[in-house]
Amino acid sequence: MQNTLNFSDLLRLIDERSTAFRAAVASAPDLDAPVPTCPEWTLFDLAQHLGGGDRFWAAIVGAGPADAPPAEAAAERAALTPPREREALVAWLEESTQLLLGVLREAGPDAGCWAWWSDLQTPRTSGGVARHRVQESAVHTYDAQLAAGAPQPLPAEVAVDGVEEFLFTCVATLSAWPHKPTAFDFHAAEGRSWRLTVDGDGARTVRLPAAGGGEGLDAPGISLHATAGELVLFLYNRVPADSLRIDGDAGLNDLLRDWEPEE
Repeated sequence: MQNTLNFSDLLRLIDERSTAFRAAVASAPDLDAPVPTCPEWTLFDLAQHLGGGDRFWAAIVGAGPADAPPAEAAAERAALTPPREREALVAWLEESTQLLLGVLREAGPDAGCWAWWSDLQTPRTSGGVARHRVQESAVHTYDAQLAAGAPQPLPAEVAVDGVEEFLFTCVATLSAWPHKPTAFDFHAAEGRSWRLTVDGDGARTVRLPAAGGGEGLDAPGISLHATAGELVLFLYNRVPADSLRIDGDAGLNDLLRDWEPEE
């Protein structure tokens, strides 16, 4: 199954979303503004998290294949002290993003590296890291814009890939689903659909032919309909379920959120 976006697209979108994040930080009335979607975090905390994440993953990709993240990368992230002056913080964020992009460009899309996710549907490669960092940057840009009082929808190009990336990276597992087997269908208004199946063999996702597709398949336990951006924000717990149109057993959403696979 091919990604929606190629490697150069992913690098471009990391850069674009990070630029939008910096703009939100630069325009916010106060770096101590609370982030409603990240309880107990300020905008400064969010900036430290995203910039630190860029630097952390640059070190991970640069280290190559490994069974665990390099100790020095984890230590450096824990010891990060970004500048608190706004202009210097924005410059630090840009430096962080360019560091990550430089390492990714040098590595190319297929270089192996450590990653926290199962490789069932997302490879533990620089390409897998790039695809996930697009979504990290996009969702946290939404968080920052919300803190600054001007949230914007996720760009469609990012969001359509983001639904699949979340399901492939954050959900896919060989750990047994502890409830009755079922399926979740996700239908994006942009014309893309996916089916997440959960059962005794774990969780895995396939693309459906089109929004409203799935002919010949068993009926899902639940179908969720929205724009791709709304689906991504729902999956990342940024918007409530009532922001979407839901057909079927809405209680399955809670079971999926509460599930903690053993892997």
